Amino acid sequence: MSVRETVAPAETEALGAELTADLRPGDVVLVRGELGAGKTTLVRGAARALGVSDPVTSPTFAIGHRYRGSRVIVAHLDLYRLAGLGDEDPGLLEDYLGPESIAFVEWPEQGGSELEGARMLVTLTHRGGDRRRIEVSEVPQRRPGAEGRAIDGRQAGGERQVGSGERRAGGEGKAGGQHGEGGPREGTGR
Repeated sequence: MSVRETVAPAETEALGAELTADLRPGDVVLVRGELGAGKTTLVRGAARALGVSDPVTSPTFAIGHRYRGSRVIVAHLDLYRLAGLGDEDPGLLEDYLGPESIAFVEWPEQGGSELEGARMLVTLTHRGGDRRRIEVSEVPQRRPGAEGRAIDGRQAGGERQVGSGERRAGGEGKAGGQHGEGGPREGTGR
């Protein structure tokens, strides 16, 4: 696990760009953090590094955006408004997850088994003002039939659990701020 602290939105974007060095098409990055923690700011930096020139905005009201990068499709999902995928169309995430894209998923705890193959977990925490603590870890991969165990046989623990169980009501808005995701906006990157 790697832990870094940023003191400005530009540093959070730069860290997002650094994360892309090891990503390949088909990878999924889970992005956790409270409202206004800088999740979309981090994703914006990653998208820029992957060649996206369109504005990168929070897809809260559209579930996701797809952007064309220089070598890959960049998918940005925000599952904030979902209480889970059980009552949703089974194909809801199919356009965003796949071998031709790199996907960044905000509020991943709502994604359930659809996100089991995720490669990386990034957790952003407010530290006051524009300071953010950012933890980056690989997500242990499970073998079929290896209940509760990572590929290397160690017990899969807290890193695999990606959610806090927090649920949100349908009409809540997001907190703003320079690091934050801002208010309602239509997606421009489809």
